[in-house]
Amino acid sequence: MIALADVIDRFAADYRRRYGHTLTPERAQALSAMQHCRRRMAPQLLVACPDCAEQRLIPHSCGHRLCPHCQHFESERWLERQRRLQVPAEYFLLTFTLPGELRSLAFRHAEAVYTALFACAWATLQAFCRNDRQLKGEAGAVAVLHTHSRRLDLHPHVHLVMPGASLDAKSRRWRTKTGYLFNHRALAKAFRGKLLAALKAAGLSLPSALPQKWVVDCKSVGNGDKALVYLGRYLYRGVLREADILSCDPDGNGQVSFRYRDSRSGKMQACTLPGADFLHLLLQHVLPKGFRRARNYGFLHPNKKGLIALLHLVLRITPPCAPPAETPRPAFLCPCCGKPMQVIRRRIVPSGVRRRDTEASTETAV
Repeated sequence: MIALADVIDRFAADYRRRYGHTLTPERAQALSAMQHCRRRMAPQLLVACPDCAEQRLIPHSCGHRLCPHCQHFESERWLERQRRLQVPAEYFLLTFTLPGELRSLAFRHAEAVYTALFACAWATLQAFCRNDRQLKGEAGAVAVLHTHSRRLDLHPHVHLVMPGASLDAKSRRWRTKTGYLFNHRALAKAFRGKLLAALKAAGLSLPSALPQKWVVDCKSVGNGDKALVYLGRYLYRGVLREADILSCDPDGNGQVSFRYRDSRSGKMQACTLPGADFLHLLLQHVLPKGFRRARNYGFLHPNKKGLIALLHLVLRITPPCAPPAETPRPAFLCPCCGKPMQVIRRRIVPSGVRRRDTEASTETAV
């Protein structure tokens, strides 16, 4: 398996020469973090076994959400929290896609465009839920932003996992809907109007040629569990697995090859391109600092936990697959006796490495 850090070592300088004008502070931070993740230059933590007194120095992980090594535990925690919020209703997966004509705008003004994408997708669903003859109330949804296609091209879209249900605050009623939620063409038309208005209000210049028909997909996903697992898979674990990097600079030709599953044929395909282009393809998916990729809306918002608990109690529903408490973080196991080790000290600067350089190389994006 080819390590992503080795690819960055080989092509980082070439990438900076060719794409330095696109290298924002967030992308530079991501590049440095993934290059030094769990390697010699990374800070170390000291762990000790309370039984046999064995001590070890372990390199810190970078913790960056684009890194394929890090934050698997955070993905599991997120999935557990969402499962606790599941309600007795049929779930639907809705996908709001940014058209190709606006993707260059999203690359240059990521925070403004992605913020508007979230807000307009939720506002569209909220309006449809309130005006629906069967629901007539407040909707709830879990939204996750994806910025990539399977080939790693810039393809921003928001997935919303939404129960076909609503809460009516006035009448205190819980209403559900099954089989069919909303018309996808009507959703796309309303979403188009809201998003274009939001982008203009943000002061962004829109391209002259914009498509009239936008893409919004809506399909049933049963109890929602599989859809949440799908969204959690790409939430914190980057956009490319290291196992999918097939080759790096074979025969000194400066090329990188990776594999992906074609969305039309369903078969695995290989893509080969110059190393600098590969890093550019990867780093265009770095989000602005502090930008939240996952958000909860409506009655699934974190401040409505008491309401969800009351709903489970009244309807005598036990959330499926929800553990009674959060899974504890895995411990380091002693290589001598196999017992869990305790962390004694963190952020130890490796010998021969200046503290300033180490701290700069291990900053993380949250």
